[in-house]
Amino acid sequence: MVKMRWQTPDELRALLVELVSWKSMTLSEGERQFPFKLQAKLQDLPYFQEHPENLGLHDADLRRKFLTALYKHPDAKDTICLISHFDTVNTEEYGDLEPLATQPEELTKVWQEQTSEIPEEVLEDLQSGDYLFGRGTMDMKMGLVLHMRLIEKASTENWPINLLLLTVPDEEVNSAGMRLAVPELIYLQEKYQLNYQLFLNSEPVFSLKPNNHDHYIYTGTIGKMLAAALFYGKETHAGEPLRGITAPYIGSYLTREMEWNDTFQEIVFNEKTPLPVVLQQTDLRLHYSTQTPYRSSALYNIFVFERSASEVFDLFEKAANQAAVKCNEDYKKVCRANETKPIGDVKVIKYKDLLNYAMKKIGKETIEEIKADIYFHDEWDDREKSLRIADKLMIHCQELAPAIIILFAPPYYPAVNSSNDRLVDKCCDLIIKMAKEKLHLPIKQIHYFNGICDLSYVNYKGTKEGWAAFEDNTPVWGDTYTIPFEAMQKLQAPVLNIGPFGKDPHKRTERLHIRNAFAETPVLMEEVVNVVMGGKRKP
Repeated sequence: MVKMRWQTPDELRALLVELVSWKSMTLSEGERQFPFKLQAKLQDLPYFQEHPENLGLHDADLRRKFLTALYKHPDAKDTICLISHFDTVNTEEYGDLEPLATQPEELTKVWQEQTSEIPEEVLEDLQSGDYLFGRGTMDMKMGLVLHMRLIEKASTENWPINLLLLTVPDEEVNSAGMRLAVPELIYLQEKYQLNYQLFLNSEPVFSLKPNNHDHYIYTGTIGKMLAAALFYGKETHAGEPLRGITAPYIGSYLTREMEWNDTFQEIVFNEKTPLPVVLQQTDLRLHYSTQTPYRSSALYNIFVFERSASEVFDLFEKAANQAAVKCNEDYKKVCRANETKPIGDVKVIKYKDLLNYAMKKIGKETIEEIKADIYFHDEWDDREKSLRIADKLMIHCQELAPAIIILFAPPYYPAVNSSNDRLVDKCCDLIIKMAKEKLHLPIKQIHYFNGICDLSYVNYKGTKEGWAAFEDNTPVWGDTYTIPFEAMQKLQAPVLNIGPFGKDPHKRTERLHIRNAFAETPVLMEEVVNVVMGGKRKP
């Protein structure tokens, strides 16, 4: 009998500590190296020594890779796809303790000796000894550890099901890893005749509100879009302010219209999307000047449950038009009071229409040169590049000003929900019952995971009409950013998220609940696999 190495709580803890020590902040060299180290780790399993072709690295972007590890039972077609990400956010907030941010055992011990640096609400958890601190412990290397445990046990005990482990980079920024993994999932599906039954993610439990310590399982994931706007006024000297109109003045009206606008809020299964909020508002000038600022931009965060990109863009256009009306009314009042003729009405222009206008005026070749110059700036992300493209087009089309140019900027996470799926419903019922009766752990079902996750790119049920507005109004679409919508439609299986309990993701007090992570959640995940197998194997 082969001795397994990732099954007991102590073994899982040791594996987690090792994976956390492999620093893998998004866009770092550590993120690039992580999958190579993980591949070497998985190669130690007897199954992958016998079937090395089932363990592979695949190109993502920016020299990054994602990893797939397939346990294939010779007589099984039913398959569970285990999805995780291995990148983490940065660690600079740890200050002097940053070298220990990825050393969970050492960090936890140091903080137990330096309690004066710990916020009051965290101190109780620290002193209880129930939590392990460190970057990536909760979000989400423990999820990957749980998947590795399942792969090891299934391959050792010859479970009558297939398990495909997929772990990707870049979930924390643009989900480039997952978007690029979609075609590979389809390829593996066709090559091995896999029948995907469930896409199982193990993102950690996120609190719905401050100081909320409930345990959840999630039968869907929330969607997210970034509505963006370029505000283009008319420049003037600061000594002659009414001979122009500033972009910040125009922008203030749209921001006031968008911030906390409940028109964008959706209520499904008695759950609400968070209200929209501005994530960035900035001047596009690079230097100070007494010339008034006539070019600025803003990004607005919008969460969705059921609305498509096209529906959201319609709402955004409506809000922009309302902002323009109010802006024009107030601007004209100021002009009348100062006996000055207005320079013109602020109008709303879709990026799609701006592009078509510019195409006729300056030609496709010039536009391609503009884009190429912007893409050359590696220091700019896709959001900045989107805004800069719209800005450059407006510089060539200043006769359209004053104006609000509305567009989308990456990333886009479609919402996914499987709450009405029979298999998912059965899994939830059994997990909630088992947790209560055997683990004395009350668990609640949440219909939408309230932190964005890679499940957004499977089980897609949208239509071309629904995503058309995103393609048409995202300046970097097809160049530096794409979403494989049509391929995602082929990955039709329900989604479920079961992960460990922890607190404070993306904060220096990020921590993982030890008993729940290493003893309770493994049992629950094994029960999910058993349900998908139709009870052919009792955990």
